[in-house]
Amino acid sequence: MLDKRIKLLREDITEIKVDAIVNAANTSLLGGGGVDGAIHRKAGAKLVEECRDIRSKQNGCKVGKAVITSGGNLHAKYVIHTVGPTWHEDERNNELLEECYMNSLKLAEDNTILSIAFPNISTGRYGFTKIKAAETAIGSVEKFILEKKLQDKLSITNKKKEVKKI
Repeated sequence: MLDKRIKLLREDITEIKVDAIVNAANTSLLGGGGVDGAIHRKAGAKLVEECRDIRSKQNGCKVGKAVITSGGNLHAKYVIHTVGPTWHEDERNNELLEECYMNSLKLAEDNTILSIAFPNISTGRYGFTKIKAAETAIGSVEKFILEKKLQDKLSITNKKKEVKKI
């Protein structure tokens, strides 16, 4: 049973009015297809410039890790970029996907972000089924909430515009 604070909504992640949205980024941080491309297009040049700065300082972002930029032209003040794993029948990939959520939530906590929206990371061309990825997302967020005893609101979205609001 889901945490009672989780509610399903339908939204476009680039339009959600939260403190931060999470980008299902690639390791270059320079934009791509799907959610990544939509966020980069909507956020504009400031986001691209900040991603280039991060890339030049630390050579992008590794799988399972997360970095933060401003939200540029988005409603969200911040974008947290995380790189999901490519699906293989391997427990390590599930762990890396969980790390995407946990590291993003840790960055949110470190930056006093009270509301956050996630896409369904590692679906699409990365190959995770939407169900498997959503189970990992919900499980990771619930684990973080329990560990931190959070009372704040969080959101989880997927590419089909479904949002889970905590």
